[in-house]
Amino acid sequence: MSADSIRTVAVLGAGTMGNGIAHVFARSGYRVLLRDIDKNFLDRALDTISKNLDREVAKQKITATEKSTALARIQPVTDNVALVAADFVVEAVPEQLDLKIRILKDVDSVVGPGVVLASNTSSISITQLAAHTGRPDRFIGMHFMNPVPVMALVEVIRGIATSDATFAATTALCEKLGKTAVAVNDSPGFVSNRVLMPLINEAAFAVMEGVATPESVDTVMKLGMNHPMGPLQLADFIGLDVCVEILDVLLRGFGDPKYRACPLLRKYVAAGWLGRKSGRGFYTYS
Repeated sequence: MSADSIRTVAVLGAGTMGNGIAHVFARSGYRVLLRDIDKNFLDRALDTISKNLDREVAKQKITATEKSTALARIQPVTDNVALVAADFVVEAVPEQLDLKIRILKDVDSVVGPGVVLASNTSSISITQLAAHTGRPDRFIGMHFMNPVPVMALVEVIRGIATSDATFAATTALCEKLGKTAVAVNDSPGFVSNRVLMPLINEAAFAVMEGVATPESVDTVMKLGMNHPMGPLQLADFIGLDVCVEILDVLLRGFGDPKYRACPLLRKYVAAGWLGRKSGRGFYTYS
């Protein structure tokens, strides 16, 4: 397997990350099989991709013809049978271990023996996921940042059995997408979320304890630390439920209570205040 031999990419999951990943592959010339369980999810994803491509046309990054061509490269599918045509697979379903294992097992039984399975997990062990497939040497983490069409970074995470050839092909593929690949070894939260989530968590504690308002916390970090976005605004953008899930992975993985999710985060999630996607989190969205 080499990056040059990859023509068709399967993306599993048509949510925020999945449609962004499908977008960048299609824009980069790859045929994309975008798979989800419900046609409505796929229709919504294609609408989002179309709107995001329109933004690129408006900014003169691509032409209207290039937009139409990219969109035509994406084939929505609701079953695994079509995935037999895939040369490379990226899993981007929600951050739930049992769900990821089930999806990956199903796809592992369908795609060709030389195909690499990559997971876009933001915190779950690549080694653990790989062990549930028949190809741990061809399994790797490919953690894109959100929003995928805009952000340049991909964490490329090697499991304990990931082969050098798989790592090299995945890194080269990132470069073909115009992304910067950074090599990371398998550890809870990798680098990005191991560093980011404690920051978000501590910001939530500061609000819960009445130290400052969300606006004040974010302003301190933006103006004082030169962050482009405050940690609570970023948490709303990521999804507070996702933040709690990642903190739970860190807590289980390291056994260190410093990763205990702030009770205010859990309260907001219990209330359905998940951030931007639900219309309310630390901030209210129209």
